[in-house]
Amino acid sequence: MKRVFRWAGYGAGILVMLALLFAAWVWFASWRVTSRVHEARPERLAAPSAAQLADAPRQARILGCVSCHGERLRGRMMFDGQPFATVWAPNLTELAARASDQQLAAAIRQGVGHDGRALFVMPSPMYSRLSDQETAALIAYVRAVPRAGEPVSGIIWGPIGRYVLAKGGVPSAVDRIEEFRVRQPYDSGPAAGRRLAATVCSECHGADLGGGQPTPDEDAPDLAVAGAYDLAQFRTLMRTGRPPSGRDLALMREVAEQDLRHLTDAEIGQLHAYLRARSERLAR
Repeated sequence: MKRVFRWAGYGAGILVMLALLFAAWVWFASWRVTSRVHEARPERLAAPSAAQLADAPRQARILGCVSCHGERLRGRMMFDGQPFATVWAPNLTELAARASDQQLAAAIRQGVGHDGRALFVMPSPMYSRLSDQETAALIAYVRAVPRAGEPVSGIIWGPIGRYVLAKGGVPSAVDRIEEFRVRQPYDSGPAAGRRLAATVCSECHGADLGGGQPTPDEDAPDLAVAGAYDLAQFRTLMRTGRPPSGRDLALMREVAEQDLRHLTDAEIGQLHAYLRARSERLAR
């Protein structure tokens, strides 16, 4: 009997050792992913026009800067998804005081933080399509907001999140930039509408608008579905997130109420015209 207990103890010890080795591998492999330093490309920032500077606060709302980072850009917890991760959007007023325009532009369009590490959750792939002037106007807007508050935590990875990171299952913003460069929306319909779709809709609906997965639990459809909406229905969708069926599109409703409702009627018309033209092209 003593021999049985002894061997059982050896077996338990081996299992504990294997568990510790596995946990150490997960931590180290995930640490390598999150601590890797990237060299950002030099950013070209052109002086924005007076109209772009004046419109930058509205653009920051349309693009989701305010809904993510908070009304005064002081940072906020976006969601608590432990044991995967707790995600905090940083305090941009505090960050801007420490970062150069080049570093802020690299964070916006390249997904590279001011410390050289890749950003996660940040929609830099979509923002990589912003022009030099649009990016400079956003930076000017961030710098104009008074500095207040303290630095926030960033992303706190839980054990499951670290395991998925270690396995390469969580692409960073840096990882997805090339996809957005290569997979462009069809060049059909109004150019202004195509540009809006490329810089506003692609975060959820994919680089070429052919569908995406904005969250692990939710898929966003190919925007060919917009071809079935008339302009009034589409305007309601953009303002409230409600489709003609009345179905609750939870994420779309949230994005519409926080971000898309700041689009003008003219912009919604341009976007609708482009998506209708795209839908017709796909149907051929």
